[in-house]
Amino acid sequence: MNQEALQAPRADIYLLLATLFRQPPSSGLLQWLSEIETEAGNSQMSADWQALKQVASQTTQQEIEEEYQDLFIGVGRGEVMPFASWHLSGALMEKPLIALRQDLSALGYERNNSVKEPEDHIAAICEVMAMLIEENSPQQGVFFNRHIATWYKDLVKQIQNAKAAEFYVVVASLLAAFLELEAVALSEQSIAVRSSELD
Repeated sequence: MNQEALQAPRADIYLLLATLFRQPPSSGLLQWLSEIETEAGNSQMSADWQALKQVASQTTQQEIEEEYQDLFIGVGRGEVMPFASWHLSGALMEKPLIALRQDLSALGYERNNSVKEPEDHIAAICEVMAMLIEENSPQQGVFFNRHIATWYKDLVKQIQNAKAAEFYVVVASLLAAFLELEAVALSEQSIAVRSSELD
């Protein structure tokens, strides 16, 4: 299997997570999730895919839309803050967002003016990781460590503790399991890159 074939599933998972955090899933996506073929295994990822398939088949689109509203929008604000700045500095639009914008600019990425949320929304950051993977960029590990590894566990914990969370508890568990694997794989990648530079 070539490197591009190995990379594709990672990008797909990042894009799926981005879609689920950007907005409640459409009826079509919910149907797809309820029918997704999962591999049997003892890993946390396998268990999370099975759980996501089950919850998608048992939850209506309206229920998930209401849950999304309560979690991420609310009246004033939702129970969950999906922004890096909030988790790292306790407020929105702070230094973590500035650092992210600088790195995005250095990578050649520009903000889509149709998107209202700041770039440090978990959905936007997952989309950037998908693009870096598709480009086979050597910056994947650096970007991950700077802009995901520092706060995703706090986000997961916040979702798990939210009263309104049911469907998104499963999404958060999948996010955590996937990003833990990413952290290991990308640290190994960084070591390999450094070793090749020394040769």
